[in-house]
Amino acid sequence: MGKMLYLATALMIIAAGLAGYFIGSSRAVVMYQQYSVTVATTTSLYQIGVLNDLFDDFNRFTGLNVRFNVLAKGSGEALRLLADGSACLGFVHAPSLELQYLNQGRIERLATFAYNDFIVVGPSNDPANISSAPNVIEAFKRIYNAGEVGLAKFVSRGDMSGTNVRELQIWNLTKLNPEGRAWYLKSGQGMAQTLIMADDLNAYTLTDRGTYLNLVNQGRVKNLVVLKEDPLYLVNVYSMYLSKAGSCDNPYTWYIAYKFRDYLMDRGQDLLSAKYKGLVNPVKGNETWIEEAWEALTKLG
Repeated sequence: MGKMLYLATALMIIAAGLAGYFIGSSRAVVMYQQYSVTVATTTSLYQIGVLNDLFDDFNRFTGLNVRFNVLAKGSGEALRLLADGSACLGFVHAPSLELQYLNQGRIERLATFAYNDFIVVGPSNDPANISSAPNVIEAFKRIYNAGEVGLAKFVSRGDMSGTNVRELQIWNLTKLNPEGRAWYLKSGQGMAQTLIMADDLNAYTLTDRGTYLNLVNQGRVKNLVVLKEDPLYLVNVYSMYLSKAGSCDNPYTWYIAYKFRDYLMDRGQDLLSAKYKGLVNPVKGNETWIEEAWEALTKLG
């Protein structure tokens, strides 16, 4: 029996497990018990506040009482946690890494639900002159050359997050290797901490637009400006995954996963549009383009 068919036939069992029933003389009252699921997510969605808003609204809308235990990591670590069953749901933005785990049969892609873009930010005086570069590949070449003569610094996350993977893909396209250069620094931390470090050092960095705008609005990043955008190489696509590990292979987890997926692609799209558009955009209305972008990004290497 396929998973979806099994899921359908298990709904009555799940309902009994998720809810307690009080039978009165004239009516039945359903009191949902709390069920927990561990979630691995890219730090950007967590730091902006998107996931917490979606989880809270999901519980209010469905009447369920699910506790989402969130592990905020880079996408590489989030995918590893999904693959070994340390987390059952995942929200990531590293298509080339995602494809590796998909091909291994360790995760299932439930939805591509949101997008924004990566941007290169840096000091307003732009010592590497990347603002006039025709694309992000040329911009990275200019940063490398400026770094070699002591005019520029670059802060990398260095954590195999989705952002770091995209950065490394771009360096690979330049055919230049910044590893070990004095001007090439690694934060080993999340996007917010990396941006703050770059801000302190007047350095360049690659960031998702949402985290950058969020920190600017909070006054935590003051010296960095947007210097390079590139719709071809810097589109940033967020997807939702379900772990296929044995620890997640049960009807309770499946029910929550598919129920949340359905919410995310309907009401959740409206929440993203109303509250986060420009930071994290819903895919609604752009589904075909975003899916094509995801496919293209899996081939970026």
